[in-house]
Amino acid sequence: MADLTRSDVIKLIAGSSGGGTGIVLRGVDLSQLSLNGLSLVAADLSLTDLSRSFLSQTDMTKSNLSQANLSYADLSEAVLRNAMLRGANLSGTDFRGADLTEADLREVDLRGANLRGAVLIRANFWHANLEEANFLYANLEGSKGLPVDFDRWTAEQD
Repeated sequence: MADLTRSDVIKLIAGSSGGGTGIVLRGVDLSQLSLNGLSLVAADLSLTDLSRSFLSQTDMTKSNLSQANLSYADLSEAVLRNAMLRGANLSGTDFRGADLTEADLREVDLRGANLRGAVLIRANFWHANLEEANFLYANLEGSKGLPVDFDRWTAEQD
């Protein structure tokens, strides 16, 4: 059960001096909440439980989500440019059409995640678990840490 409601999170964003920029919600349980379309730019969401949350079209540019639990969350069309997701649980997460340009995805668990059509330009995947992740139509230009023969690897995952 979530520690805060959507209304509580909106009040925290509205009450912060930067309009949500840099808000600290470190380690808070926000599981199963609908936070679609909110601005959480440069937020500290490290160690936060966002499992099964709805974050579609949410702007989390430059946010810290390291070691957060985002398993089975909906992040379709979310913006996570330059976001820190190191060590996060992203298994089963829906990233369809999301922008993860230059995101730090080192040591993340992306098992079964849907990254169809996601923008992953210059993302860092070192030591990430990519088993059964869907990268169909994803833009991986300049990304690091992918399997050497990525095209063959993805074909083997099907």
